[in-house]
Amino acid sequence: MLTIGEKFPEMEVDTTFGPLKLPDHYKGKWFILFSHPGDFTPVCTTEFVAFAKRHEDFKKLNTELIGLSVDSTISHMKWVEWIEDNVGEKINYPVIGDPMGTVSQTLGLIHAQSSTETVRAVYIVDPNQVIRAIMFYPLELGRNIDEFLRMVKAFQVGGEYKAALPANWPNNEIVGEHVIVPPPKSMEAAAKRTKEYECLDWWLCHKEVPKEEASAARKFLERAAKVPE
Repeated sequence: MLTIGEKFPEMEVDTTFGPLKLPDHYKGKWFILFSHPGDFTPVCTTEFVAFAKRHEDFKKLNTELIGLSVDSTISHMKWVEWIEDNVGEKINYPVIGDPMGTVSQTLGLIHAQSSTETVRAVYIVDPNQVIRAIMFYPLELGRNIDEFLRMVKAFQVGGEYKAALPANWPNNEIVGEHVIVPPPKSMEAAAKRTKEYECLDWWLCHKEVPKEEASAARKFLERAAKVPE
């Protein structure tokens, strides 16, 4: 089982865009690998359309998408063709065909309830090819794509400003759109913090980031909150 902080394993995969070598194909970029239980299934179809609709937003964050299941590449090709013909959404990202389950086994994605289905999971990988987040979902629950946009934006802001991100950022209930200052490493540093930052106490200090950083993340949240009529 892979864990956060590990390098994404090297592998050669067959996709609807042809053979790719991971993670080198996305070197210098973020990428999100998401697995789905099976082609031609209702929840997975809604997810593929949702990812496709937000693909340009991911690209603006230097982030690429790649899908995966234990279906064959031929099955994927027919399914994405069906989606475009019947839903009107073109799937502009590759999908890994893994009928032997080799890739899925490496990533720990074979479903415990069925060896013929892939777990509904997400790996977020940074430009250094390090796994930054891993998420698993049940068969019956589709994913919130906007949350992945928020997460990538938050990772990028946290890295840029050497900070942690609070719950619901940029709309946190305590610090608003501010970011959290990392904890001090000495008593001396702790004593200085309340003079350097806004603090509720020396162990909970926060600081402002440029408005445009929080605004970009807020747009993702606002779109996620909209319910189609």
